[in-house]
Amino acid sequence: MAPTNASAEQLDRPLPRARLADQAANADWRWQLRHSIRTAEALASHLQLSADELAGAKRAEAQGMPLLVTPYYLALCDPRDPHCPIRRQIVPNIAEQRRQPEELCDPLGEQAHEIAPGLIRRYPDRALLVVADQCASYCRFCTRSRLVGGKQRALGSNHLDRALRAIKEEPQIREVILSGGEPLILSTPKLVELLAEIRAMSHVEVIRIATRVPTFLPQRINDALLTALRPFHPLWVMTHFNHPKELSAEAQEACARLADAGLPLMNQTVLLAGVNDTLETLESLLRRLVRHRVRPYYLHQMDPVVGAAHLRTPVQTGIDLMEALQGRLSGIALPKLIIDTPGGYGKVPIGPDWVVAREPGRITLRTHRGTTVDYLDPS
Repeated sequence: MAPTNASAEQLDRPLPRARLADQAANADWRWQLRHSIRTAEALASHLQLSADELAGAKRAEAQGMPLLVTPYYLALCDPRDPHCPIRRQIVPNIAEQRRQPEELCDPLGEQAHEIAPGLIRRYPDRALLVVADQCASYCRFCTRSRLVGGKQRALGSNHLDRALRAIKEEPQIREVILSGGEPLILSTPKLVELLAEIRAMSHVEVIRIATRVPTFLPQRINDALLTALRPFHPLWVMTHFNHPKELSAEAQEACARLADAGLPLMNQTVLLAGVNDTLETLESLLRRLVRHRVRPYYLHQMDPVVGAAHLRTPVQTGIDLMEALQGRLSGIALPKLIIDTPGGYGKVPIGPDWVVAREPGRITLRTHRGTTVDYLDPS
């Protein structure tokens, strides 16, 4: 643990890698946040950066989405391999400066669907509340890269008050999704205050917390947090694991604690080039999630966000993977492959076409074994 009287200069000084690995798994969540890596120099003291990574990290300091990673998550990286799937998610790359014609700063059209500061309503019965513009670590493929890091000051100090009033005035909203930034890096009292205000609205039936804390900062899932969350059921937790390596012993314990506290866990995975776009990797991830009581929910085609084309896969890659997984995994391990349509028009499920032919009263289906079977409507 860092001494409580450490100076700001001491807290910013990068830890030697050996000490990082020793302390990262066991230190508490506040220690993790204080010692997060934020500069190219600090990153280079822990990883052997490629020329593209070093240039990308320096660029991230100066412009674009900033660099931020917890010591715990950094310790999961292979320090010598720039193709490490963990590194690809959080280490900037100079490829981020290249912009493709189809890329958008706001690929999901959230700003056009904002009904109050930070409150996004794209569906009639639910709304997403951006509770903060800070995260535990910054994913290089973040769909809200325009917002996170606080550079645009998009969220004012009273934005939550205004957003909560808007929810209260819209009785059709039956579900509220807390997202961000990262909801679970709010202080526990602030999180309780927020949940209590939403739960007091009789028309809100379900609250969801969308979080990468079990991935980036599993130390946050402690007894104090779980005790604070219990009064607010039905409360669902949407995790975000992209690679089997992220399900470390610490992450497994965090998931177990959440499940044991009565919080249903569902996972959203983003399909990423060089991270999880092979059958072996994706199957391993999905099996491990189910083993640890986390239901695979969505497999996202990556949003066309600015600067992340090097991480985006062709749509056909996801379709082929889902076809290969059908019949190979049980139904509880199969996520739904979706595209969140550019412009904010909602999610569309996609996948392999199992229908071979249609005619009145009859449909011919292709099974995962490659055989065809007729299904007849009632005569």
